[in-house]
Amino acid sequence: MLKQNTDHLLNAAEPWVVYRSLLDLRELKENDPKVLKVKEQLLKHPLMQSVSRDLDGWPGMVIASHKSAGQLYHKLEFLADIGLTSTDTNVSTVLKKMGERRSAEGLFQLPMNSSVHFGGTGKDTWSWALCDAPVLMYCAVKMSTADAESRKGVDFLFSLQKENGWPCAVSKEHGKFRGPGRKDDPCPYVNLIMLKLFALFPEYKNSSAALTGVECLLNCWETSKERHPYMFYMGTDFRKLKAPFIWYDILHVADVLSRYDFALKDPRFLEMLQIINAKADKNGLFSAESIWQAWNGWDFAQKTKPSPWITFLMYRINKRAGKNIT
Repeated sequence: MLKQNTDHLLNAAEPWVVYRSLLDLRELKENDPKVLKVKEQLLKHPLMQSVSRDLDGWPGMVIASHKSAGQLYHKLEFLADIGLTSTDTNVSTVLKKMGERRSAEGLFQLPMNSSVHFGGTGKDTWSWALCDAPVLMYCAVKMSTADAESRKGVDFLFSLQKENGWPCAVSKEHGKFRGPGRKDDPCPYVNLIMLKLFALFPEYKNSSAALTGVECLLNCWETSKERHPYMFYMGTDFRKLKAPFIWYDILHVADVLSRYDFALKDPRFLEMLQIINAKADKNGLFSAESIWQAWNGWDFAQKTKPSPWITFLMYRINKRAGKNIT
């Protein structure tokens, strides 16, 4: 039987690991003295302060690739995943800057280059794409509240779903651009981050649209040898454990699916879970198998020893799936 004991996580040197373990595994309240003490340590940690300083330069580089792990919106997402809010560090400043760039649909915009080939201007322009808009909306809602404009944006994103899931889509500034693949296919990454966003809303989390999104990801897994919509594969690289959640990989997919009750008992999700759990060492700890160089210095950005953060993520997934986490 897989040994998964939280004691070593609660004694980890990384305060973000201890903080989330207290909240998600031990289920303490955010105002618990233990939680507050660790959060204070977390905010003072050099790595966290480094991310905070980076965010002073919002929005950062013009996006050439959404997979670039150093993009500031990915760093903001990590802070949201940890549980920081608009009352912490300079988060409120970033959220204010985001709010100054909203589309007519209520979505946050980032600077991107719109290709002339697809009907764009060929110049850097503020715009959105479905591979960034749900992430920014997730950050705004999770770190603050869903104001009227954000609810408008969320409703718009929800409305873009087709019968087989959410497709690739971009704002008008990008003309007719879309990712590689058949235009009728759903985009696996878009469905992943859409589901992460909609899990924050009870009315969406239990909707038939969410079920469609979950089925899209599970079907991609089931047919992974034959189908690779928008060139998103679920092969060897996909199955390597990796953090933080930047792109389309097995840990990210399993984490998002574990937030939906109708995925937890599905044999395809359970197969995914079994594959990940088989990667644990004899002590029940998990190590990074692939790393983002932009996150050098973090516990998950090395492969030589177990990663407390990746171990926590996997324990939380298992807890959601009903496994015994002591």
